[in-house]
Amino acid sequence: MPNKKKYNVNGDSGMKAQIQFADQKQEFNKRPTKIGRRSLSRSISQSSTDSYSSAASYTDSSDDETSPRDKQQKNSKGSSDFCVKNIKQAEFGRREIEIAEQEMPALMALRKRAQGEKPLAGAKIVGCTHITAQTAVLMETLGALGAQCRWAACNIYSTLNEVAAALAESGFPVFAWKGESEDDFWWCIDRCVNVEGWQPNMILDDGGDLTHWIYKKYPNMFKKIKGIVEESVTGVHRLYQLSKAGKLCVPAMNVNDSVTKQKFDNLYCCRESILDGLKRTTDMMFGGKQVVVCGYGEVGKGCCAALKAMGSIVYVTEIDPICALQACMDGFRLVKLNEVIRQVDIVITCTGNKNVVTREHLDRMKNSCIVCNMGHSNTEIDVASLRTPELTWERVRSQVDHVIWPDGKRIVLLAEGRLLNLSCSTVPTFVLSITATTQALALIELYNAPEGRYKQDVYLLPKKMGEHLPHAAFSPWGVGWGVAPGQDVSLSPLGGD
Repeated sequence: MPNKKKYNVNGDSGMKAQIQFADQKQEFNKRPTKIGRRSLSRSISQSSTDSYSSAASYTDSSDDETSPRDKQQKNSKGSSDFCVKNIKQAEFGRREIEIAEQEMPALMALRKRAQGEKPLAGAKIVGCTHITAQTAVLMETLGALGAQCRWAACNIYSTLNEVAAALAESGFPVFAWKGESEDDFWWCIDRCVNVEGWQPNMILDDGGDLTHWIYKKYPNMFKKIKGIVEESVTGVHRLYQLSKAGKLCVPAMNVNDSVTKQKFDNLYCCRESILDGLKRTTDMMFGGKQVVVCGYGEVGKGCCAALKAMGSIVYVTEIDPICALQACMDGFRLVKLNEVIRQVDIVITCTGNKNVVTREHLDRMKNSCIVCNMGHSNTEIDVASLRTPELTWERVRSQVDHVIWPDGKRIVLLAEGRLLNLSCSTVPTFVLSITATTQALALIELYNAPEGRYKQDVYLLPKKMGEHLPHAAFSPWGVGWGVAPGQDVSLSPLGGD
């Protein structure tokens, strides 16, 4: 019988999590922690972390339970400037990176064409993204172009431990492992930023947490930072908020809304990976299932297309009138969530918003309804509202929880409401090659731009630059910088082309 996990409220100390076994009880967090390690405030940010996360139980069972923070590890060159799960996995991770290189022709073409010029010589890039084999190819490309990099993970579940080990072995200061706690998450970011004798002058972010941390803890660093490159809806929204408030003190590039990111990564990547994530975690059959997809942006479009093709009955919720009209034109029934919440088999969020699925919705779902999120932020599903004494949590398998109501009804919650595809499965490497190349071009442009070209604002990659990337993706010869000789590569602020 699966282990059961219950949450009991203590009036003095707040909410405590315990795992209750049939014949014994044991503390929820088994590994020893240093005093104050989990004392960081939740108010810092909720976009990528959750203080109630049971990440410790998602770690690889083949590894010991000692926190990477408590280990003393060195790579073959004697460096200890990293923190990964197990540096001995480096050889396995290197093979994964080599496989990814074969499916990332655009990025490899950029590396081949530009490594002689070293357009990023002198660049000190601090990054916070998903640490996967695809990210590793990007990092090594940035290194080949002359940059120094330090990296942390933007999601506590998406890190591939063997890839992180391979990067650490190659000399990249990487601070990430699968199954970090909230405190681990912020500690890793801080170790990337706060290092003696090294200060970043470029930021590559996914979700905005790294940018947020520097603003909160080390605002003086922005005096030397030339620009920010951000690739997620969540992070872009946060940049626009800073810009409107007059607090954005460096140029920032919105990669998420570039043509190559929206039309390729967000759409096609999610179209394929949504099925992979659901199948790996639930072994479900899609034919005949009733599914509601919250949000019909590019991510929602990809999810709907895949599920419809598999024979699912798909409903869509959408507040944007243009996207809602697109959903109708594509043959989907537009509904309000309250109208279908009692009958659907799967609920998928992909809006970039918060509290899209509330406790009221969760209470009304039918037995065995599957609930998951395809947006970057973990706030779309109100998971915190499920941490109450009357509900029982039952760990079924890695990153799959049954949440059981007193009457016996249960829902199936995937990855505790975090990004499904990168937390529970993998994503298509080829599509990510285009996004990664876009990020690299954005870094090159901001780093080399003459003073005054970009103001303290948010910019889009020009459409003309993006149009050359497909040529690189499909051509073995590549296209150099992604722009034609003599073509203007300056960017337009706040959504212009």
